[in-house]
Amino acid sequence: MWSRRSLLAASGAVALPGCGFRAIHATGSAGPSADVARELSALRVARVPERNGQILRRALEERFATTGTQARYDLRVGVSFAAEIEGYRRDGTPSRVRYVATAPWSLYTLATPAVLLASGAERTFDAYNLPENQFFASDNSRDAMERRLVEQLAQDVAQRLSVYFATRAAG
Repeated sequence: MWSRRSLLAASGAVALPGCGFRAIHATGSAGPSADVARELSALRVARVPERNGQILRRALEERFATTGTQARYDLRVGVSFAAEIEGYRRDGTPSRVRYVATAPWSLYTLATPAVLLASGAERTFDAYNLPENQFFASDNSRDAMERRLVEQLAQDVAQRLSVYFATRAAG
């Protein structure tokens, strides 16, 4: 028995190739998506300070598959977090914290002097609860939330750069 969701998914999979849709940074194909993947693999991600910066850098390198490719671009990324209290208990202590993560980025050539090609800033947010009298549960929740934020920032930066290279290749 087919559910509505599976019917929609199946019809979308059939209809999308007919409209010209294709993954913007798919590998293993010819055409613009192969050009985008080739350009992304030529990125060198500069070091990012602090632990979350290291995690962001590693996530970007994994997305760009930069191993063994001659670098032509330098990607400089930063990451910052801002915390906001969202909820309070009756005694005035916080019960929920929202973090806003921002990743400003700039894409440069490796030429001397370096030429700025593109720049932007990605922003995302997430929150976690502060269980009463459970410090370790709260700390684990914060760590997991920070990892989700960094992964989302890496995805957003990669997507933005994919669009940049796709429009540049299209002319």
